[in-house]
Amino acid sequence: MEKTGFKKENKIQKALRILREKGPGEVAKKVKNKIEAPRKYHRWFLAQRVTAEQLEAQRQTHFTYEPKVSILVPTYRTPLPLLKEMIESVRAQSYENLELCIADGSVGAKIDADGNVVGAASPKSPLEDVLREYHEQDPRIIYKTLDRNGGISYNTNCALEMATGEVIALLDHDDVYEPDALFEIVKAYQNPKTRIVYTDEDKATNNLGKFMDPNFKPDFSIDLFRSHNYITHIYSVKTDILRAVGGFNSEYDGAQDYEMMFRCIEYALGAASSGTSNIDFGLDSVREIIAHVPKVLYHWRLAKGSTAENPESKMYAYEAGRKAVQEHLKRMGIHAKVEMTDMWGMYHTTYEVQGEPLVSVIIPNKDHTDDLENCLRSINDKSDYKNIEFIIAENNSEDKETFAAYERLEKEFENLKVVKWEKEFNYSAINNFAAKHASGEYFLFLNNDTELISPSGISEMLGIEQRSDVGAVGTKLIYPDETVQHAGILLGFRGYAQHPFVGIGRNEFGFMVRARINCNYNAVTGACLMVSGEDFKRVGGFTEELPVAGNDVDFCLKVRGLEKLVVYNAFSEWYHFESKSRGYEDTPEKRDRFRAEVGKFRERWGERVDAGDEYYNPNFDMENAPYEL
Repeated sequence: MEKTGFKKENKIQKALRILREKGPGEVAKKVKNKIEAPRKYHRWFLAQRVTAEQLEAQRQTHFTYEPKVSILVPTYRTPLPLLKEMIESVRAQSYENLELCIADGSVGAKIDADGNVVGAASPKSPLEDVLREYHEQDPRIIYKTLDRNGGISYNTNCALEMATGEVIALLDHDDVYEPDALFEIVKAYQNPKTRIVYTDEDKATNNLGKFMDPNFKPDFSIDLFRSHNYITHIYSVKTDILRAVGGFNSEYDGAQDYEMMFRCIEYALGAASSGTSNIDFGLDSVREIIAHVPKVLYHWRLAKGSTAENPESKMYAYEAGRKAVQEHLKRMGIHAKVEMTDMWGMYHTTYEVQGEPLVSVIIPNKDHTDDLENCLRSINDKSDYKNIEFIIAENNSEDKETFAAYERLEKEFENLKVVKWEKEFNYSAINNFAAKHASGEYFLFLNNDTELISPSGISEMLGIEQRSDVGAVGTKLIYPDETVQHAGILLGFRGYAQHPFVGIGRNEFGFMVRARINCNYNAVTGACLMVSGEDFKRVGGFTEELPVAGNDVDFCLKVRGLEKLVVYNAFSEWYHFESKSRGYEDTPEKRDRFRAEVGKFRERWGERVDAGDEYYNPNFDMENAPYEL
């Protein structure tokens, strides 16, 4: 299998590349954006932060369900100023039915003149006096001084032993909660189906004077979660679930929360109670059981040497994370291989193809036989998956040479046949017509101006598509100038949909690395889309009332209506030679047609689209560029 990753550029190499490719103006723009983005977010956060009046109103609010929340904090040689700020952030919570369970493994350390906990000297923990004082002031703060530092999993399990609440929430010893954090979490637990709740987060300077690098998360996305621990902070779970799965596992220290979350998710979705490893992650109920609060309620401190500031400081943790994903898949009975990527903490899961089913590659074509031949040969010569047939849907070609090329190709490729569509152009109808002539168990709808880059591109898609919870799979499409044409589709922009990463470099991350890793969307482009023949028939194929625009988004939403997932595979890469400057709506007639088809699309899906895209955070703007506040 070809490795499609890249060696990470340093800052100087990246600047020189941009200078070489795009000129000094683009370098200046990049530098300006890098400076302005943190400032913009900091201002935004302060403007929307909960006010004193709102906190007081929250204190007067009474929920139907008011569980005690036990916050688990393992401490180890925590600098006293940071320890106190962490504790005070808990005491400031507007939701007051809580307990802070601190398990301290700092025995044998001492404090220097600056309040930092350093090497061995004292027979007891230097944190103990501070913890005792806090407990005396506020009985909700309970602590245990451990006789040794058993590692983060052991220490956290000791904190779990003290917990008496119905809900567990996690907090690192040098980080802080926003004062409305527990209020928002408990609000989410008012749904009696909810078992797990997570929130958005950001990073903060050591003095908490500047907030930056927000992680605005989607609702639960299993493919994104298998790619990296995007949930992280704040994570909360019903106490009975965490205890039922056995708490934290020391074998995964460094990624112990990631590994624990997988087991809790499996249990919460019924794997343990049903006695089966089969979990349907496509069900709508999953987002009720695993709820997301789209608010920044946690600040991950950029302390010196922390993972937040220096990811290389914990390389062992990334291997533990890879192992956590692998073991999760093993418990699920899913045959797959998990590999670390060249991006710290990001994983590539390759799902093993079951059997050798026939894949019908369906390509509409009108003239442009050079493009068509290039597409066919790239698959025939490069693809590591060979059980393929090509169905070429001839669409009113005008050049005689086109038909001569068809004859030649049918003789050269024994697995190719041409079927003739003789009515007016209608992308949906043409593909539906071609699908009737396909013999494959799976259909790969493909534009004729594409070229396979990754030898594993089709097998990558097929392995995912064979999962029982997946309905459609899309890929990463690259323009000839090595920029992105497609890396998923977001719903809701100007009442319709939009590609979020158009124009970024092929190896650029995109927001929260989503352009570079597998994740879920509600739609992917029809220019390269795989679906099972069975599901294609179940949804009635492409909607022929949408002949040009919106038919792929419409199709994917129909698949989602089957309670199946749509997956974007970042490791299946294809060139798409569609011109970046080509105007789909470059004439009044085309613009009118586009508006009419969007109108038809909204007649079918307007309410669904306006309800919001669960894979896109509502803190982002829906009128301008994607991933803008």
